[in-house]
Amino acid sequence: MMCIRLSVIKITRNSFHSRRVKLVCAERNLCVLYLTYPKNKTQKLPRQYHTQNMSSNSLNERVLKSCHEIYTKPDYGLASLAKNIDPKIELLVPRKKISILLMGNHSAGKSSFINWYLDEHVQKTGVAIETQGFTVVTSGKKRETLTGNATLHLYPHFKQLVAGVPEMGDHLTTEISTSKSKKFPLVNLIDSPGLVDGEMKYPFDINKSIEWWAGVVDLIFVFFDPIGQALCKRTLDICEQMAENGHREKMKFYLSKADEAGHEADRQRVMMQVVQELCKRPALNTHSFDMPTIFVPTLNSNRSKCINMIDTLCKDVETTIGLTIQNTLNALEVDCDRLIESSQLAIDDDAKRRAENFTSSMKKFTFYSIAMMPVLFFMVSFSLAILPKTSVAPILGGKIYQNLLDNFTNSQYVASMSLQEYGYVVFASLLCFVFAKFFTNSNRPVLSKKQKRDLTIQADFIKSKVKKQKASLYEEYLQQSISTNDL
Repeated sequence: MMCIRLSVIKITRNSFHSRRVKLVCAERNLCVLYLTYPKNKTQKLPRQYHTQNMSSNSLNERVLKSCHEIYTKPDYGLASLAKNIDPKIELLVPRKKISILLMGNHSAGKSSFINWYLDEHVQKTGVAIETQGFTVVTSGKKRETLTGNATLHLYPHFKQLVAGVPEMGDHLTTEISTSKSKKFPLVNLIDSPGLVDGEMKYPFDINKSIEWWAGVVDLIFVFFDPIGQALCKRTLDICEQMAENGHREKMKFYLSKADEAGHEADRQRVMMQVVQELCKRPALNTHSFDMPTIFVPTLNSNRSKCINMIDTLCKDVETTIGLTIQNTLNALEVDCDRLIESSQLAIDDDAKRRAENFTSSMKKFTFYSIAMMPVLFFMVSFSLAILPKTSVAPILGGKIYQNLLDNFTNSQYVASMSLQEYGYVVFASLLCFVFAKFFTNSNRPVLSKKQKRDLTIQADFIKSKVKKQKASLYEEYLQQSISTNDL
Protein backbone atom coordinates (compact mmCIF):
# COMPACT_ATOMS: atom_id res chain seq x y z
CA MET A 1 0.00 0.00 0.00
CA MET A 2 1.46 3.33 -1.06
CA CYS A 3 1.35 6.17 1.47
CA ILE A 4 1.22 9.75 0.22
CA ARG A 5 2.43 12.53 2.48
CA LEU A 6 0.83 15.92 1.89
CA SER A 7 2.84 19.03 2.86
CA VAL A 8 1.24 22.46 2.88
CA ILE A 9 3.75 25.26 2.57
CA LYS A 10 2.84 28.93 3.03
CA ILE A 11 3.96 31.07 0.15
CA THR A 12 4.55 34.79 0.67
CA ARG A 13 2.38 37.34 -1.09
CA ASN A 14 5.30 38.58 -3.13
CA SER A 15 5.58 35.25 -4.88
CA PHE A 16 2.15 35.30 -6.49
CA HIS A 17 -0.35 38.06 -7.28
CA SER A 18 -3.65 36.18 -7.07
CA ARG A 19 -5.36 33.30 -5.28
CA ARG A 20 -4.46 30.07 -6.98
CA VAL A 21 -3.35 26.53 -6.32
CA LYS A 22 -0.37 24.99 -7.98
CA LEU A 23 0.61 21.39 -7.89
CA VAL A 24 4.36 21.70 -8.19
CA CYS A 25 5.49 18.18 -8.06
CA ALA A 26 4.29 14.72 -7.23
CA GLU A 27 7.02 12.42 -6.24
CA ARG A 28 6.82 8.97 -4.93
CA ASN A 29 5.41 9.72 -1.53
CA LEU A 30 5.43 13.53 -1.49
CA CYS A 31 2.86 15.94 -2.84
CA VAL A 32 3.70 19.59 -2.36
CA LEU A 33 0.72 21.90 -2.60
CA TYR A 34 1.35 25.67 -2.82
CA LEU A 35 -1.49 27.91 -1.60
CA THR A 36 -1.41 31.69 -1.84
CA TYR A 37 -3.93 34.23 -0.53
CA PRO A 38 -4.11 37.97 -0.82
CA LYS A 39 -3.12 39.99 2.20
CA ASN A 40 -6.69 41.21 2.84
CA LYS A 41 -9.77 39.08 2.51
CA THR A 42 -11.71 41.87 0.82
CA GLN A 43 -11.08 41.90 -2.89
CA LYS A 44 -9.70 45.22 -4.02
CA LEU A 45 -9.60 46.89 -7.39
CA PRO A 46 -6.25 47.04 -9.17
CA ARG A 47 -4.01 49.94 -8.31
CA GLN A 48 -4.15 51.08 -11.94
CA TYR A 49 -7.91 51.65 -11.61
CA HIS A 50 -7.50 53.68 -8.41
CA THR A 51 -4.72 55.76 -9.98
CA GLN A 52 -6.81 56.43 -13.07
CA ASN A 53 -9.89 57.29 -10.99
CA MET A 54 -7.97 59.63 -8.70
CA SER A 55 -6.23 61.32 -11.63
CA SER A 56 -9.59 61.80 -13.33
CA ASN A 57 -11.02 63.25 -10.12
CA SER A 58 -8.07 65.59 -9.66
CA LEU A 59 -8.26 66.79 -13.27
CA ASN A 60 -12.02 67.41 -13.19
CA GLU A 61 -11.69 69.04 -9.79
CA ARG A 62 -8.90 71.28 -11.08
CA VAL A 63 -10.93 72.30 -14.14
CA LEU A 64 -13.99 73.23 -12.08
CA LYS A 65 -11.85 75.01 -9.49
CA SER A 66 -10.00 76.97 -12.19
CA CYS A 67 -13.29 78.04 -13.77
CA HIS A 68 -14.56 79.15 -10.36
CA GLU A 69 -11.39 81.18 -9.74
CA ILE A 70 -11.65 82.83 -13.17
CA TYR A 71 -14.95 84.32 -12.04
CA THR A 72 -14.08 85.13 -8.42
CA LYS A 73 -10.59 86.68 -8.57
CA PRO A 74 -10.71 90.01 -6.68
CA ASP A 75 -9.17 92.24 -9.35
CA TYR A 76 -9.53 90.57 -12.73
CA GLY A 77 -12.25 88.04 -12.08
CA LEU A 78 -15.06 87.99 -14.62
CA ALA A 79 -17.60 88.89 -11.92
CA SER A 80 -15.72 92.09 -10.98
CA LEU A 81 -14.97 92.89 -14.64
CA ALA A 82 -18.67 92.59 -15.45
CA LYS A 83 -19.49 95.23 -12.81
CA ASN A 84 -16.91 97.59 -14.30
CA ILE A 85 -17.96 97.04 -17.90
CA ASP A 86 -21.73 97.05 -17.39
CA PRO A 87 -23.37 96.99 -13.92
CA LYS A 88 -26.50 95.51 -15.50
CA ILE A 89 -24.66 92.29 -16.38
CA GLU A 90 -24.97 89.63 -13.68
CA LEU A 91 -22.79 86.60 -14.26
CA LEU A 92 -23.62 83.28 -12.64
CA VAL A 93 -20.49 82.06 -10.85
CA PRO A 94 -20.04 78.32 -11.57
CA ARG A 95 -19.92 75.87 -8.73
CA LYS A 96 -16.93 73.67 -7.98
CA LYS A 97 -19.13 70.62 -7.32
CA ILE A 98 -22.40 69.14 -8.44
CA SER A 99 -25.24 68.64 -5.95
CA ILE A 100 -27.39 65.51 -5.68
CA LEU A 101 -30.59 65.33 -3.64
CA LEU A 102 -31.42 61.89 -2.22
CA MET A 103 -35.09 61.44 -1.42
CA GLY A 104 -37.48 58.58 -0.92
CA ASN A 105 -39.66 56.84 1.59
CA HIS A 106 -38.66 55.99 5.12
CA SER A 107 -35.85 53.41 5.42
CA ALA A 108 -35.19 53.39 1.67
CA GLY A 109 -31.41 53.20 2.09
CA LYS A 110 -30.47 56.81 1.36
CA SER A 111 -28.05 57.15 4.29
CA SER A 112 -26.65 53.67 3.66
CA PHE A 113 -25.90 54.61 0.07
CA ILE A 114 -24.08 57.77 1.22
CA ASN A 115 -21.92 55.75 3.62
CA TRP A 116 -21.13 53.27 0.84
CA TYR A 117 -20.34 56.00 -1.69
CA LEU A 118 -17.96 57.67 0.77
CA ASP A 119 -16.58 54.37 2.04
CA GLU A 120 -17.01 55.95 5.47
CA HIS A 121 -19.72 55.85 8.12
CA VAL A 122 -21.03 59.41 8.11
CA GLN A 123 -24.82 59.08 8.28
CA LYS A 124 -26.80 57.12 10.84
CA THR A 125 -28.71 54.19 9.41
CA GLY A 126 -31.49 52.03 10.77
CA VAL A 127 -35.11 51.06 10.57
CA ALA A 128 -36.14 54.12 12.61
CA ILE A 129 -36.32 57.57 11.06
CA GLU A 130 -32.71 58.65 11.56
CA THR A 131 -32.55 61.73 9.30
CA GLN A 132 -34.70 64.45 10.89
CA GLY A 133 -33.64 67.29 8.57
CA PHE A 134 -31.55 67.94 5.49
CA THR A 135 -27.88 67.00 5.67
CA VAL A 136 -25.30 68.21 3.16
CA VAL A 137 -22.42 65.74 2.90
CA THR A 138 -19.38 67.37 1.30
CA SER A 139 -15.63 66.79 1.06
CA GLY A 140 -13.09 68.83 2.98
CA LYS A 141 -9.78 68.82 4.78
CA LYS A 142 -11.06 67.61 8.17
CA ARG A 143 -13.92 65.48 9.44
CA GLU A 144 -16.38 67.94 10.94
CA THR A 145 -20.09 68.41 11.63
CA LEU A 146 -21.62 71.86 11.10
CA THR A 147 -24.96 72.90 12.53
CA GLY A 148 -27.53 75.24 11.00
CA ASN A 149 -25.84 78.62 11.52
CA ALA A 150 -22.42 77.35 10.39
CA THR A 151 -24.07 75.71 7.38
CA LEU A 152 -25.61 79.04 6.36
CA HIS A 153 -22.17 80.67 6.57
CA LEU A 154 -20.70 77.93 4.37
CA TYR A 155 -23.57 78.07 1.87
CA PRO A 156 -25.02 81.61 1.91
CA HIS A 157 -27.59 80.79 -0.79
CA PHE A 158 -29.31 78.44 1.69
CA LYS A 159 -30.67 81.59 3.33
CA GLN A 160 -33.28 81.69 0.57
CA LEU A 161 -34.59 78.35 1.86
CA VAL A 162 -34.66 79.59 5.45
CA ALA A 163 -36.46 82.75 4.32
CA GLY A 164 -39.18 80.65 2.71
CA VAL A 165 -39.27 77.97 5.43
CA PRO A 166 -38.07 79.62 8.69
CA GLU A 167 -38.14 76.33 10.63
CA MET A 168 -35.42 74.93 8.35
CA GLY A 169 -32.73 76.96 10.13
CA ASP A 170 -32.61 74.43 12.98
CA HIS A 171 -32.76 71.40 10.70
CA LEU A 172 -29.81 72.04 8.38
CA THR A 173 -26.59 70.10 8.96
CA THR A 174 -23.34 69.73 7.06
CA GLU A 175 -21.13 66.66 7.34
CA ILE A 176 -17.58 67.26 6.10
CA SER A 177 -15.66 64.14 5.14
CA THR A 178 -12.09 63.63 3.97
CA SER A 179 -13.09 60.71 1.74
CA LYS A 180 -11.67 60.55 -1.79
CA SER A 181 -13.79 57.58 -2.78
CA LYS A 182 -15.30 57.44 -6.27
CA LYS A 183 -16.32 60.94 -7.44
CA PHE A 184 -17.10 62.29 -3.99
CA PRO A 185 -14.58 65.21 -4.14
CA LEU A 186 -16.75 66.60 -6.95
CA VAL A 187 -20.14 65.90 -5.38
CA ASN A 188 -22.32 67.31 -2.62
CA LEU A 189 -24.79 64.67 -1.41
CA ILE A 190 -27.94 66.02 0.25
CA ASP A 191 -29.74 63.55 2.49
CA SER A 192 -33.42 64.27 3.11
CA PRO A 193 -35.86 62.99 5.75
CA GLY A 194 -37.66 59.75 4.98
CA LEU A 195 -41.17 60.27 3.63
CA VAL A 196 -44.08 58.38 5.21
CA ASP A 197 -47.83 58.42 4.76
CA GLY A 198 -50.45 59.04 7.40
CA GLU A 199 -50.44 61.67 10.11
CA MET A 200 -46.67 61.97 10.34
CA LYS A 201 -45.86 65.66 10.98
CA TYR A 202 -42.52 67.21 10.18
CA PRO A 203 -41.10 70.23 12.06
CA PHE A 204 -41.04 72.14 8.76
CA ASP A 205 -42.86 72.22 5.43
CA ILE A 206 -41.33 69.13 3.83
CA ASN A 207 -43.01 69.61 0.43
CA LYS A 208 -41.88 73.23 0.07
CA SER A 209 -38.36 72.38 1.25
CA ILE A 210 -37.87 69.54 -1.22
CA GLU A 211 -39.25 71.72 -4.02
CA TRP A 212 -36.66 74.40 -3.20
CA TRP A 213 -33.85 71.83 -3.18
CA ALA A 214 -35.05 70.50 -6.53
CA GLY A 215 -34.47 73.92 -8.06
CA VAL A 216 -30.81 74.19 -6.97
CA VAL A 217 -29.45 70.63 -7.36
CA ASP A 218 -28.16 68.93 -10.50
CA LEU A 219 -29.61 65.47 -9.87
CA ILE A 220 -32.47 64.01 -7.84
CA PHE A 221 -32.19 60.34 -6.84
CA VAL A 222 -35.52 58.87 -5.75
CA PHE A 223 -35.20 55.60 -3.81
CA PHE A 224 -38.13 53.19 -3.53
CA ASP A 225 -37.97 50.60 -0.77
CA PRO A 226 -39.58 47.33 -1.95
CA ILE A 227 -40.49 46.23 1.58
CA GLY A 228 -43.96 47.72 1.99
CA GLN A 229 -43.02 51.34 1.22
CA ALA A 230 -42.55 51.33 -2.56
CA LEU A 231 -45.96 52.90 -3.12
CA CYS A 232 -45.61 55.68 -0.54
CA LYS A 233 -48.19 58.25 -1.64
CA ARG A 234 -46.33 61.22 -0.18
CA THR A 235 -43.20 60.30 -2.16
CA LEU A 236 -45.13 59.95 -5.39
CA ASP A 237 -47.03 63.21 -4.82
CA ILE A 238 -43.80 65.17 -4.27
CA CYS A 239 -42.17 63.55 -7.31
CA GLU A 240 -45.17 64.45 -9.45
CA GLN A 241 -45.06 68.03 -8.19
CA MET A 242 -41.34 68.33 -9.01
CA ALA A 243 -41.89 66.88 -12.49
CA GLU A 244 -44.69 69.35 -13.18
CA ASN A 245 -42.44 72.24 -12.06
CA GLY A 246 -39.80 71.46 -14.67
CA HIS A 247 -37.42 69.16 -12.78
CA ARG A 248 -38.29 65.99 -14.68
CA GLU A 249 -34.90 65.65 -16.39
CA LYS A 250 -33.06 65.75 -13.06
CA MET A 251 -35.01 62.86 -11.53
CA LYS A 252 -33.65 59.31 -11.50
CA PHE A 253 -35.72 56.48 -9.97
CA TYR A 254 -34.16 53.41 -8.31
CA LEU A 255 -35.57 50.35 -6.58
CA SER A 256 -33.28 50.25 -3.55
CA LYS A 257 -32.64 47.30 -1.23
CA ALA A 258 -33.46 45.00 -4.13
CA ASP A 259 -31.60 42.16 -2.42
CA GLU A 260 -34.21 42.16 0.36
CA ALA A 261 -37.21 41.81 -1.97
CA GLY A 262 -37.14 38.01 -1.86
CA HIS A 263 -37.02 35.86 -4.95
CA GLU A 264 -36.95 37.17 -8.49
CA ALA A 265 -40.70 36.72 -8.81
CA ASP A 266 -41.24 38.95 -5.77
CA ARG A 267 -39.01 41.65 -7.22
CA GLN A 268 -40.84 41.54 -10.53
CA ARG A 269 -44.14 41.86 -8.70
CA VAL A 270 -42.90 44.93 -6.81
CA MET A 271 -41.60 46.48 -10.04
CA MET A 272 -44.94 45.94 -11.75
CA GLN A 273 -46.79 47.56 -8.84
CA VAL A 274 -44.51 50.60 -8.92
CA VAL A 275 -44.78 50.92 -12.71
CA GLN A 276 -48.56 50.70 -12.54
CA GLU A 277 -48.67 53.43 -9.92
CA LEU A 278 -46.33 55.66 -11.91
CA CYS A 279 -48.34 55.18 -15.09
CA LYS A 280 -51.33 56.73 -13.31
CA ARG A 281 -49.38 59.98 -13.05
CA PRO A 282 -48.76 61.54 -16.49
CA ALA A 283 -45.89 63.74 -15.29
CA LEU A 284 -43.90 60.63 -14.27
CA ASN A 285 -44.57 58.48 -17.32
CA THR A 286 -41.11 59.08 -18.76
CA HIS A 287 -39.52 57.38 -15.73
CA SER A 288 -41.96 54.49 -15.40
CA PHE A 289 -39.88 52.00 -17.35
CA ASP A 290 -36.42 53.12 -16.23
CA MET A 291 -35.93 51.97 -12.64
CA PRO A 292 -32.67 50.07 -12.01
CA THR A 293 -32.52 47.69 -9.05
CA ILE A 294 -29.74 48.58 -6.63
CA PHE A 295 -28.47 47.61 -3.22
CA VAL A 296 -25.39 48.37 -1.14
CA PRO A 297 -22.95 45.50 -1.83
CA THR A 298 -21.49 45.52 1.67
CA LEU A 299 -24.95 45.02 3.19
CA ASN A 300 -25.90 42.04 1.03
CA SER A 301 -25.94 39.65 3.98
CA ASN A 302 -28.24 37.08 2.40
CA ARG A 303 -26.00 36.80 -0.69
CA SER A 304 -28.85 37.55 -3.05
CA LYS A 305 -28.37 36.79 -6.72
CA CYS A 306 -30.28 39.93 -7.71
CA ILE A 307 -28.53 41.98 -10.37
CA ASN A 308 -27.06 45.05 -8.72
CA MET A 309 -27.14 48.07 -11.04
CA ILE A 310 -25.60 50.47 -8.56
CA ASP A 311 -22.84 51.04 -11.10
CA THR A 312 -25.51 52.66 -13.29
CA LEU A 313 -26.15 55.17 -10.51
CA CYS A 314 -22.43 55.94 -10.24
CA LYS A 315 -22.28 56.28 -14.01
CA ASP A 316 -25.12 58.83 -13.87
CA VAL A 317 -23.04 60.83 -11.38
CA GLU A 318 -19.97 60.70 -13.64
CA THR A 319 -22.03 61.69 -16.68
CA THR A 320 -23.50 64.67 -14.82
CA ILE A 321 -20.02 65.77 -13.71
CA GLY A 322 -18.83 65.62 -17.32
CA LEU A 323 -21.85 67.59 -18.55
CA THR A 324 -21.35 70.13 -15.75
CA ILE A 325 -17.72 70.66 -16.78
CA GLN A 326 -18.72 71.08 -20.43
CA ASN A 327 -21.56 73.46 -19.56
CA THR A 328 -19.24 75.45 -17.29
CA LEU A 329 -16.60 75.82 -20.00
CA ASN A 330 -19.25 76.70 -22.58
CA ALA A 331 -20.77 79.27 -20.23
CA LEU A 332 -17.29 80.70 -19.64
CA GLU A 333 -16.82 81.25 -23.37
CA VAL A 334 -20.28 82.82 -23.71
CA ASP A 335 -19.61 85.17 -20.78
CA CYS A 336 -16.23 86.17 -22.23
CA ASP A 337 -17.81 87.01 -25.60
CA ARG A 338 -20.60 88.85 -23.81
CA LEU A 339 -18.18 91.04 -21.84
CA ILE A 340 -16.00 91.75 -24.87
CA GLU A 341 -19.07 92.73 -26.87
CA SER A 342 -20.36 94.91 -24.02
CA SER A 343 -17.04 96.74 -23.66
CA GLN A 344 -16.86 97.37 -27.41
CA LEU A 345 -20.48 98.49 -27.39
CA ALA A 346 -19.74 100.91 -24.54
CA ILE A 347 -16.85 102.42 -26.51
CA ASP A 348 -18.98 102.70 -29.68
CA ASP A 349 -21.86 104.25 -27.70
CA ASP A 350 -19.43 106.74 -26.20
CA ALA A 351 -18.25 107.78 -29.68
CA LYS A 352 -21.86 108.12 -30.78
CA ARG A 353 -22.73 110.25 -27.73
CA ARG A 354 -19.73 112.48 -28.38
CA ALA A 355 -20.90 113.07 -31.96
CA GLU A 356 -24.43 113.83 -30.75
CA ASN A 357 -23.07 116.19 -28.10
CA PHE A 358 -21.01 118.02 -30.73
CA THR A 359 -24.04 118.42 -32.99
CA SER A 360 -26.16 119.61 -30.08
CA SER A 361 -23.48 122.09 -29.01
CA MET A 362 -23.27 123.54 -32.51
CA LYS A 363 -27.06 123.96 -32.62
CA LYS A 364 -27.03 125.73 -29.25
CA PHE A 365 -24.16 127.96 -30.31
CA THR A 366 -26.00 128.94 -33.52
CA PHE A 367 -29.28 129.76 -31.77
CA TYR A 368 -27.58 131.67 -28.96
CA SER A 369 -25.49 133.62 -31.50
CA ILE A 370 -28.59 134.64 -33.45
CA ALA A 371 -30.37 135.55 -30.22
CA MET A 372 -27.46 137.71 -29.03
CA MET A 373 -26.84 139.58 -32.31
CA PRO A 374 -29.44 142.37 -31.70
CA VAL A 375 -28.21 142.78 -28.15
CA LEU A 376 -24.64 142.99 -29.40
CA PHE A 377 -25.66 145.52 -32.06
CA PHE A 378 -27.35 147.81 -29.56
CA MET A 379 -24.45 147.52 -27.10
CA VAL A 380 -21.92 148.54 -29.76
CA SER A 381 -24.09 151.40 -30.98
CA PHE A 382 -24.63 152.64 -27.44
CA SER A 383 -20.90 152.41 -26.65
CA LEU A 384 -19.91 154.34 -29.76
CA ALA A 385 -22.49 157.03 -28.97
CA ILE A 386 -21.38 157.72 -25.41
CA LEU A 387 -17.63 157.14 -25.69
CA PRO A 388 -15.56 160.08 -27.02
CA LYS A 389 -13.72 159.64 -30.27
CA THR A 390 -10.39 160.68 -28.73
CA SER A 391 -10.58 157.64 -26.39
CA VAL A 392 -11.71 154.90 -28.82
CA ALA A 393 -10.08 155.90 -32.13
CA PRO A 394 -6.45 155.48 -30.93
CA ILE A 395 -7.27 151.99 -29.63
CA LEU A 396 -9.21 150.63 -32.66
CA GLY A 397 -7.59 152.71 -35.32
CA GLY A 398 -9.14 155.55 -37.24
CA LYS A 399 -10.33 153.45 -40.21
CA ILE A 400 -11.97 150.74 -38.08
CA TYR A 401 -13.58 153.30 -35.84
CA GLN A 402 -15.07 155.11 -38.86
CA ASN A 403 -16.45 151.83 -40.30
CA LEU A 404 -18.13 151.05 -36.96
CA LEU A 405 -19.70 154.53 -36.91
CA ASP A 406 -21.02 154.11 -40.43
CA ASN A 407 -22.47 150.62 -39.84
CA PHE A 408 -23.83 150.98 -36.32
CA THR A 409 -24.43 154.65 -35.48
CA ASN A 410 -24.82 156.46 -38.83
CA SER A 411 -26.51 153.54 -40.66
CA GLN A 412 -29.49 154.77 -42.66
CA TYR A 413 -31.17 151.31 -42.50
CA VAL A 414 -31.13 151.31 -38.72
CA ALA A 415 -32.30 154.92 -38.62
CA SER A 416 -35.20 154.16 -40.95
CA MET A 417 -36.48 151.15 -38.91
CA SER A 418 -39.88 151.58 -37.32
CA LEU A 419 -40.86 150.59 -33.80
CA GLN A 420 -42.73 147.55 -35.13
CA GLU A 421 -39.63 146.33 -36.92
CA TYR A 422 -37.65 146.69 -33.72
CA GLY A 423 -40.29 144.51 -32.05
CA TYR A 424 -39.85 141.84 -34.71
CA VAL A 425 -36.12 141.80 -34.09
CA VAL A 426 -36.60 141.44 -30.35
CA PHE A 427 -39.18 138.67 -30.85
CA ALA A 428 -36.85 136.73 -33.20
CA SER A 429 -34.06 137.09 -30.69
CA LEU A 430 -36.21 135.74 -27.87
CA LEU A 431 -37.45 132.87 -30.04
CA CYS A 432 -33.90 131.81 -30.86
CA PHE A 433 -33.07 131.94 -27.17
CA VAL A 434 -36.04 129.69 -26.35
CA PHE A 435 -35.00 127.18 -29.03
CA ALA A 436 -31.44 127.11 -27.73
CA LYS A 437 -32.62 126.60 -24.16
CA PHE A 438 -35.44 124.09 -24.43
CA PHE A 439 -35.43 122.45 -27.87
CA THR A 440 -31.85 121.29 -28.20
CA ASN A 441 -30.62 118.11 -26.50
CA SER A 442 -28.48 118.56 -23.45
CA ASN A 443 -25.04 117.01 -23.46
CA ARG A 444 -25.14 113.30 -22.53
CA PRO A 445 -22.46 111.92 -20.19
CA VAL A 446 -19.43 110.45 -21.88
CA LEU A 447 -16.56 108.25 -20.75
CA SER A 448 -13.36 109.77 -19.58
CA LYS A 449 -10.07 108.82 -21.20
CA LYS A 450 -9.23 106.63 -18.21
CA GLN A 451 -12.53 104.78 -18.43
CA LYS A 452 -12.08 104.14 -22.15
CA ARG A 453 -8.54 102.94 -21.55
CA ASP A 454 -9.73 100.60 -18.77
CA LEU A 455 -12.42 99.14 -21.01
CA THR A 456 -9.89 98.48 -23.73
CA ILE A 457 -7.44 96.88 -21.29
CA GLN A 458 -10.16 94.68 -19.77
CA ALA A 459 -11.39 93.53 -23.17
CA ASP A 460 -7.83 92.72 -24.27
CA PHE A 461 -7.27 90.81 -21.02
CA ILE A 462 -10.36 88.68 -21.61
CA LYS A 463 -9.32 87.99 -25.21
CA SER A 464 -5.67 87.20 -24.55
CA LYS A 465 -5.77 85.61 -21.09
CA VAL A 466 -9.18 84.28 -20.09
CA LYS A 467 -10.19 82.79 -23.44
CA LYS A 468 -6.76 81.26 -23.83
CA GLN A 469 -7.02 79.71 -20.36
CA LYS A 470 -10.49 78.40 -21.21
CA ALA A 471 -9.14 76.71 -24.36
CA SER A 472 -6.34 75.15 -22.32
CA LEU A 473 -8.80 73.80 -19.74
CA TYR A 474 -11.02 72.36 -22.46
CA GLU A 475 -8.01 70.64 -24.01
CA GLU A 476 -6.99 69.14 -20.66
CA TYR A 477 -10.51 67.87 -20.11
CA LEU A 478 -10.74 66.31 -23.56
CA GLN A 479 -7.38 64.57 -23.19
CA GLN A 480 -9.02 62.21 -20.69
CA SER A 481 -10.91 60.54 -23.52
CA ILE A 482 -9.27 61.65 -26.77
CA SER A 483 -5.68 61.20 -27.81
CA THR A 484 -3.49 64.24 -28.20
CA ASN A 485 -3.11 63.63 -31.94
CA ASP A 486 -6.87 64.06 -32.45
CA LEU A 487 -6.99 67.47 -30.77
